[in-house]
Amino acid sequence: MNSHHAWSLVCRLFAEGTHVHRWALSPHELAACSLLGSAIKAAPVNQQYVLCPHCNLHRGQVVGDGKGGRLCQCPECGPVQIEPQDLAAVMLNEDWLRQKLRLALEINSRDGIDQVGPGIWRLGDARQGPVILARSLATLVRAPAILDSFRVKGASLRVITPKPMDQTAHPFAADIEWLPLQERFAFYGDGIAFIAPQGHHPAETPREPAKPVYGPFADDFRTVLLPEHGHINLTEAQASVFQSLWSFKGEPMRAERIMERAGLDSDKPIDVFKVKSRDKGKPGVDRPLMAYRELVVTVQRPGLYSMPCSAG
Repeated sequence: MNSHHAWSLVCRLFAEGTHVHRWALSPHELAACSLLGSAIKAAPVNQQYVLCPHCNLHRGQVVGDGKGGRLCQCPECGPVQIEPQDLAAVMLNEDWLRQKLRLALEINSRDGIDQVGPGIWRLGDARQGPVILARSLATLVRAPAILDSFRVKGASLRVITPKPMDQTAHPFAADIEWLPLQERFAFYGDGIAFIAPQGHHPAETPREPAKPVYGPFADDFRTVLLPEHGHINLTEAQASVFQSLWSFKGEPMRAERIMERAGLDSDKPIDVFKVKSRDKGKPGVDRPLMAYRELVVTVQRPGLYSMPCSAG
């Protein structure tokens, strides 16, 4: 059992959109349940009828065995003893999936998640482009007008769906980026990691340096200018943390209030500046963290954070 099996189970449960009995899980999937933690949850199931544990072909009524246990009245096998797991089922915590996908793509959480149709959600914007999550690729292919309403000028539309086994070609127009759930994401720790395409370096996307408007920050806080390091580009999450700190005008503030105003789920401001394992060694990825350490003052014991340059 490893994280690959765990992620495969997450993708399967999301694609099916319903609960799965434990007896229907493979040995690898059963073992993965212990690794997934809050990503899955127990599902209510019919306690009156169950698939026969012996033949796995017929459903039988559940009756007591007179000894505190239960039997399946299989029409073929007769009474068959039922174990607790024969009546247990699991389902995906889909709110967990949506939240972790947002974090993996560094989506600004201030806009919230909107369900725009059955099995279709708008997760928010990543790099100014909307991100759509759908349970079924076929639904979007049959009704392309659904995606047309999300297109924005000057930004790409990203669509996440499970990948059907027989799907080999890109299913959408050229201006839509398709992110197959099984291939472009992975279960990592207790979260989800985004697997960028080979040769793609989103952290180093060049942008025109912006003129500082708020102290060393650009008007959208996506760039900070430091005399010793020059212009440093920031992700949306990092910019939101700096903007939140700026709003307190140098006053020391607790982490939860800063993160709430930033619209992020992380516990501490520095969380969004940490360099991810997959990015270590890449040139420039630690520059936002350098800016954070230079501009933010942390008082550890009371857990207070402030940005002196925003005072006055």
